[in-house]
Amino acid sequence: MSKNLSELSGRKGVKDSLFNRLGKLAERTGTPETEDLDRLAEEFLVGKANVYGTTTFYDFLKPENKGKKIYVCNGTACVCAGTQKEVISKLEEKFHPDEIGHMTCLGRCHENKAFFYDGKNYSGDAIEQLDDILSEKKEKKDRYHVQAIGKQILTAPFSSVEEYYQPFFKALKEEKTVVLEEIKKSNLRGRGGAGFPMGMKLDFCRKEENEIKFIICNADEGDPGAYSDRYLLEVQPHSVLFGMLISGYVTGAKYGVLYIRAEYPEAVETVQDAIEELRTRGWIGENILGSGFSFDFQIIQAQGSYICGEETALINSIEGQRPEVRVRPPYPAQQGLFNKPTVVNNVETLSALHFIIEKGGEAWKKIGTEKSSGTKLVSLDSFFNRPGIYEVEMGTPLEKVIEAAGGFKQEIKAMQIGGPLGGVVPVEKIKDLNLDFESFANNGFLLGHASIVSIPKDFPMMRFIEHLFDFAAYESCGKCFPCRLGTKRGHELTKGALEGKNKIDIELFNDLLETLEQGSLCAHGGGIPLPIKNILHYFKEEINSYFKK
Repeated sequence: MSKNLSELSGRKGVKDSLFNRLGKLAERTGTPETEDLDRLAEEFLVGKANVYGTTTFYDFLKPENKGKKIYVCNGTACVCAGTQKEVISKLEEKFHPDEIGHMTCLGRCHENKAFFYDGKNYSGDAIEQLDDILSEKKEKKDRYHVQAIGKQILTAPFSSVEEYYQPFFKALKEEKTVVLEEIKKSNLRGRGGAGFPMGMKLDFCRKEENEIKFIICNADEGDPGAYSDRYLLEVQPHSVLFGMLISGYVTGAKYGVLYIRAEYPEAVETVQDAIEELRTRGWIGENILGSGFSFDFQIIQAQGSYICGEETALINSIEGQRPEVRVRPPYPAQQGLFNKPTVVNNVETLSALHFIIEKGGEAWKKIGTEKSSGTKLVSLDSFFNRPGIYEVEMGTPLEKVIEAAGGFKQEIKAMQIGGPLGGVVPVEKIKDLNLDFESFANNGFLLGHASIVSIPKDFPMMRFIEHLFDFAAYESCGKCFPCRLGTKRGHELTKGALEGKNKIDIELFNDLLETLEQGSLCAHGGGIPLPIKNILHYFKEEINSYFKK
C-alpha cells in the first residue's frame, strides 16, 4: 500500500509536495483544519485516513498543537543545564500555559535557555529581553566560537561564489566515473552516525537505470546537543549545495531535496538565498553551462519529528506519509523517494565533497586515520569554557579537544557523545578516546554526530536514564513492537523508581534492553540501550538503590 501512496504522492513531484502543503495549512493556527485535509486527500488521491494519520504524527501539525504561540527547548543539553524551568516561568508571565509548547533541540546548546517565537530562535540572555522580542524591537543574533584543531576544511572562510564553484565546473568536463572514483578513494564515511562509505552509496544509485533519481540532504539534525549541521547550513550553505550538485552529477540525479528541520528557521532562509544566487547565475536548472547535466533544488521544511533523521522515515515524510521506518531491502539507492533511486546523506557528509573534488580523494584520505579519514565537526555545550563548533582531524585525542575548549566551567561526571543514541562516557574514560569511529566502538561507545552534552556532578544518572527513555518513547515512529512498547515500558519503570513507587528487577530490565537492541527495526530502538548500558556499568553504585537486590 505504501508503494502505491509513493506513486500517488509523486505525481506532482517535490515542487508541490503533499507534506509542504500540510505545513502551509498549519501556519495560521498550528494545525490544518479538517476541511482542508479532506480537500488535500481528494486532490492527491490518497484517502482521508492517510492525510489525517500523517498530520497527527508531527509536533507542529497535530491537533494538540493548535493555539501554541511559543515553544521551549527540552533537549538534553538544556535539561542538563537546568535552565528551562526559569524560561517557562518567565514565559508564563506573558502567555497562558496552554499557549506554550516544546521543541527538541533548537541547536542553541552552547548557551541554553532556548525558545522559539514567531519563526525565530532565541537563547542565552534573550529571555531577559522578552518584552522587546514580543514587540518586534529586538532580534538576537546567535554567536558561538568556531575553531579548527589541525587542518581547517569545513570551517575555512568562504572565498567567493565564483571561486568556490570552480571545482564543480571542472568536474562537469570530466567523466562521471572519474569524479566518483575520487570520492571512493577518499574513504569519506557518513557523518550522520552510521559511518557508511559515501562513494559506495553513490555508486549503488549510479548503477540503477531510471530517468528520475534524487539526492536528499538530511538536514533534520535532531540529536540534542548537536548544532554542527546548523552551522554549515547557516554559515557555509554553498558547501552543502556544492556537495549535492556533485552527487547529482555522478549518479545522474536531476533533483536535490533539502529536508531542513522546523527548529532551524534561519537555516531555511539562508539556504534558499544561496539557491537563488546559483539560479541567478545560471548554475542550476536545465543543461547547466551546456554540459548536458540538469539539476535543481527544493527545500522541504520538516514539522518536528526526531525519527525523520532515519533516511527511510525521512523519505516517507517528504511523500506526505507517516514517517515510519521502511523495511530494507529494497534500499533507498534502489527504491527511495516516489519509488525512484535516491541517495540520502547528511549535511556534513555533503559538505566534505568540495575539498575532495578540489584537492583529490588522496588529500582527504591522508587526514585522520586509516579507517576514519578527514575532519569531523564537534559540537560543545555550555559546560565548556569556550563552547562552540570545533573542527578536528579524525583520530585527535578527546583530551586535546577539551583542552582547546578551555576545560569545563564546573565539575562534570560524564558526557553523552553522539546524541541520545550515543554512549555515556564517564570522565575517567576521556583519556582513552580519540575522535574517530573505531576508538569509540572499541571502548563501547558511539561517535555518532560527535555532539557533546555534559552531565554535571549533581545530575542524577537515574533521572538521565528516565529522560532518555522518555525521549525515545515520544519520538518512536511506532512501526515495530520492540521500540514502540519497549521504550514506553522503560520510561514507566524508571519514572516509577524515581518516584519511589517500585524497584526495578535488573534481570527483566536487561531483557528489555536486549529486546530493544536485537528486535527493533532501526537504530532508534536499537540504539537507545547503549547509553543506558554505559550508565549501568560505570555508575552502578549511584543507581543501585533503584533496583531490587
